[in-house]
Amino acid sequence: MSIEPKLRVGHIPYLNCEPFFHYLRDKGFNGQILSGVPSALNRMLQTGEVDISPSSSFEYLRNSQDYLLLPEVSISSCGPVQSVLLFSPCPPEKLLGQAIAITGESATSINLLRVLLREFYAHPQVLDFVPAGPAEALIAARQPVLLIGDRAMKQARLLPSGMQIYDLGALWFQHTGLPFVFALWIMRRAAARDKTDALHLLHQQLKKSLALSLQQLPQLAEETPLHQKLNLQTGELVQYWQTINYQLTPQHLEGLKKFAQLCLKHQFIAQEPQIEFFTDIQLTESHESLR
Repeated sequence: MSIEPKLRVGHIPYLNCEPFFHYLRDKGFNGQILSGVPSALNRMLQTGEVDISPSSSFEYLRNSQDYLLLPEVSISSCGPVQSVLLFSPCPPEKLLGQAIAITGESATSINLLRVLLREFYAHPQVLDFVPAGPAEALIAARQPVLLIGDRAMKQARLLPSGMQIYDLGALWFQHTGLPFVFALWIMRRAAARDKTDALHLLHQQLKKSLALSLQQLPQLAEETPLHQKLNLQTGELVQYWQTINYQLTPQHLEGLKKFAQLCLKHQFIAQEPQIEFFTDIQLTESHESLR
């Protein structure tokens, strides 16, 4: 009887991923964990350096033919997300013609900003660029900047006068009334075929780690290495994790569908994607169209 090779799992070293991973080893996971920012994990999924990862929903929409999704789990928001923030000296509708600095860490957040500005704020085009130096320096100079993850949370505590913060999760919910799915658990189709049993097991281990984390958030806050690094109080971390939504319900899929439709409308993706899940029973041949 052949033994499946061990899983290679991508890991985003951001606070919003911590509940999935904090107790994962305790729940029996014995594969390899490879860390990187969302854009790096997108590339690693594309090249096969990882088998599965919590990765940008935009990466799935762009290359859905190469992937399957774990059901039930995501990194989403139903309103403010607190860690995908536009720092701006003026409201979004007044940014017309201004170049917005981005970090290049996340394909989803960048394209969400582009969709929001074009669809809901009448921008015929969106100008963005990756600065040569720290984006935080541009915020200090009162220029518009998109930050994500822990950097966004840290910068929000250091807001210079004359700058405002616009939460992209809140803006999306304001205009659509739907959750926004920032990240999905995405696997390569080859991994689904070759490491089926390990992926079934990982799915259960992730849900158990997540459930335990959410049951004892103050303990999670005390134990996470990011606690001291970000200089956040226990209560602030707990409140942040309570803001994040880790489900993937039909309503979440409606939000994903809406994002896909708008990305297609504004030509950020080339073709209409499909949603296909890796189930706990078998690889399904059926799929739900985003049409």
